[in-house]
Amino acid sequence: MDGAGRNVTGSNPAVADVLAETIRRQRDGDADGALAMLEAAIAAAPDVARYHRLANELYRQLGRHLDARATAQRLVAMRPDDPTAHTELAAACGNLSDIAGMRDAAERAIALAPDLAAAHFSRGAALLASGDFAEGWREYEWRLQLPGTAGGIPPAEWPRWDGGAIPHGRLLLFADQGRGDVIQFARYIPWVAARCPDLTICCPREMWPILRQFPELRLIVQHWHEAGRCDAFAPLGSLPLLAGTRLDTIPPPVLLRAEPARAAAWRARLDGLVPRGYRRIGLIWAGNSAHTADGERSTQLASFMQLASVADVALLALQKGPAQSEIGGYFGRAPLFNLGPRIHDFDDTMAVLEALDVLVSVDTGVVHLAGAMGKPTWVVLPFGADWRWLLDRDDSPWYPSVRLFRQPAPRAWAPTVAQVAAALGQDYPAILTMA
Repeated sequence: MDGAGRNVTGSNPAVADVLAETIRRQRDGDADGALAMLEAAIAAAPDVARYHRLANELYRQLGRHLDARATAQRLVAMRPDDPTAHTELAAACGNLSDIAGMRDAAERAIALAPDLAAAHFSRGAALLASGDFAEGWREYEWRLQLPGTAGGIPPAEWPRWDGGAIPHGRLLLFADQGRGDVIQFARYIPWVAARCPDLTICCPREMWPILRQFPELRLIVQHWHEAGRCDAFAPLGSLPLLAGTRLDTIPPPVLLRAEPARAAAWRARLDGLVPRGYRRIGLIWAGNSAHTADGERSTQLASFMQLASVADVALLALQKGPAQSEIGGYFGRAPLFNLGPRIHDFDDTMAVLEALDVLVSVDTGVVHLAGAMGKPTWVVLPFGADWRWLLDRDDSPWYPSVRLFRQPAPRAWAPTVAQVAAALGQDYPAILTMA
């Protein structure tokens, strides 16, 4: 089997051997070696479609998105009737912020395979990124048909909520995506509660400190079967569709706040750490490594070293996970404080955010949390940014306090962070006003 679960054996043993060895190297972490072997195989046998399919995957893994798109285009030319080839081209275009190409490839795939969920999802992402919410939200529903999502959906005999009033019934909302999505779409909870006052939500326990701030929720559970019998259910990610949200009707986030006692404790802790007169800049340089786009949206602490040259700045690392270890190799001019080991949950995170002047981060769930708290938040986006950040703008209709810094090319961290560093010096009085 190849990296996408396809059969690589066949009538040509030499092809099968090359693919098997390439996949072995890829799984051993030697993506460069795997690609070098595959490129040699393509030079010798350019008509083997399976080589191009795996090469496209490796190019994307290594951030070589121009090569990935070119390879996907060759694959489409070789197999114009293969909907999967068009879907892979759509993904490659998305990584290059080629939204028109992404939509075109997805629509060609749908024409060949009308029920291909991945193609519909790509088309939906392209439409939403372009601001076409009317059709985009409908296509976005296909995310629920993608592999790995069915296990979290309530049983088929429970009806999907259509957005109508349920004055005497129980409605179950469930978090169908990641942390950032839960925060982004939680703003719809008051709208839902006005139509069904008996409201339960199912989500990971780590999100409970945030969702407890919504008095409309009568019950919060981890698994849908803990909710008891409900009259209908709705995924959180489907609420914009049900509410008929358009680009100019996005509801404001429900303002979140840290627990007062915990906020006071963290502020006192930072008062003892940060030298007087220094600006408190929160910093996150890596997201969840399990995220499918983590190779694009995450980087290393070294990529943010230009921030350490800004005068009177103290860097407060909110980083969690293995990337925390990079702090041990930091020798920048600005003091850097590692808060990650003492941040245990989102209650702590909210308390830290309230004590900052500004958060500088890659695209992670904490960005959504800071935005929902009204905290000045500067996001360094990958070149092929997620649909929710739209196109060619430095602000976000989802979060008024968020400012976007877009890469000029794939993985172009240095020029983008340079813009952030310059803005820290030029815009700091405005940051204080916002805070």
